Amino acid sequence: MFTFQDFQEVPQRDDALMEFVRMAIYQHKTTGGYQEAVTAQDYDRKCNTSIMRYQKTLRTITGREVPDRWSPNHKSRRNLFNYFITQQNQYLLGNGVTWDDPAVGDKLGEDFDTDLQELCRDALVDGVAFGFWNMDHLDVFRLTEFVPLWDEENGSLRAGIRWWQVDEQKPLRATLYEEDGYTDYLWDLSKDEGGGEVLHAKRAYKQIVKSSPLDGTVIMDGENYPSFPIVPMWANPQHQSELVGIREQIDAYDLIKNGFLNDLDTAQIYWIIRNAGGMDDVDMAKFLDRLRMLHAADVDGDTDVQAQTVEIPFSARETLLNRLERDLYRDYMALNVDDIRSGAVTATQIKAAYEPMNIKADQYEYCVRKFLKALLNVAGMASKPSFTRSMLINTGEDVETVLAASTALTSEYVTRKVLTLLGDGDQADEILEQMEEEEVARAGVGGEEADELEDDTDTEVDDELDELDSLIDGLEDKY
Repeated sequence: MFTFQDFQEVPQRDDALMEFVRMAIYQHKTTGGYQEAVTAQDYDRKCNTSIMRYQKTLRTITGREVPDRWSPNHKSRRNLFNYFITQQNQYLLGNGVTWDDPAVGDKLGEDFDTDLQELCRDALVDGVAFGFWNMDHLDVFRLTEFVPLWDEENGSLRAGIRWWQVDEQKPLRATLYEEDGYTDYLWDLSKDEGGGEVLHAKRAYKQIVKSSPLDGTVIMDGENYPSFPIVPMWANPQHQSELVGIREQIDAYDLIKNGFLNDLDTAQIYWIIRNAGGMDDVDMAKFLDRLRMLHAADVDGDTDVQAQTVEIPFSARETLLNRLERDLYRDYMALNVDDIRSGAVTATQIKAAYEPMNIKADQYEYCVRKFLKALLNVAGMASKPSFTRSMLINTGEDVETVLAASTALTSEYVTRKVLTLLGDGDQADEILEQMEEEEVARAGVGGEEADELEDDTDTEVDDELDELDSLIDGLEDKY
């Protein structure tokens, strides 16, 4: 593999740089990391490589091996790898990133959480993915489209080449990213010697442009980032695809399952052909193929064809498939929802089922935090991220726990916590405001009634006093 030091030795001429870029791309495709990433992407797309390439064979009487084109050859694939990485990625990042400084989230853009999920998922599949901070958003480069040029001294990423090509016979585009800018190249393979050319000369990452109707858009000035703006995102401390270590078990599951399917098609009945010593294995396969198609046999002389049935053994295979599936979940440290799907499962049992995934997510979170710290350094920001993991819970039990402790908690905290557990946390502010308005309204109604009662009482007393005064005045006049 080419390194950053190899790149430094290249003469700074267009022809030399173009040759290095093209050679680096072809050499990168031969590395173990690239081949591993290609295979992992096949499993992620449910095109499990081993079962897709598996070909049943037969041996003739002479011992020659020939493809078996007559018996069934099912290629059913289990989608376990895609399920595992999706579960791991969404468990940590499904609710996005929360920053202690909200302004940082605004500067990163509204699509940052989505781009981060894409980047981290690609890293889980390929082993590593690359995030390019492009002014105000995150671009994602996969290992199968980006050549990293690592520093031999400290292992940091100092430069890189991104390429894309629709087909081997179509033009090849490539961009060389350096610390002081980037250069675009194009090879038109329909021309002699590839037709390499500099599509855009080196320019700074941040460009100041001026537009006018007369001159159009003109680049006035530019500047670069304080460090190389492409940051690697590793899937794990081992720097390898998450497929490593479980691929063989997935292959074993696929082979056993498809072997079972093939037997269901052919092993329910087998044929005994007497006086057919001149037929080899291929002839017999052709005979059976014709027999299954026409449901009739044409035999000569004393040749006799008899059908025999046999019971298909399945319990051993079923046990082995269940064992392989359990081992896959255990080895990947994934959550098997079948373990907590049925029955009245307590919160403690749910937490225990999640514990292996929590341990794996802790390790994965370290890698994500390291990437985000490096990315913020490039963007000139500083903030601490936090994550809310997506977990299944026993809602009723958790709500009862919160309500039981409500006497020691504020009403606002209890309301927000209960709404969060019920999945309505985003409505907490609105509901709290409605509760406050209702309380004020009740207090207002009580005060008005008291005032009215007080006013009515005062009026009755005044009336009685007036009547008493009138009575006294009348008595005085009479006597």
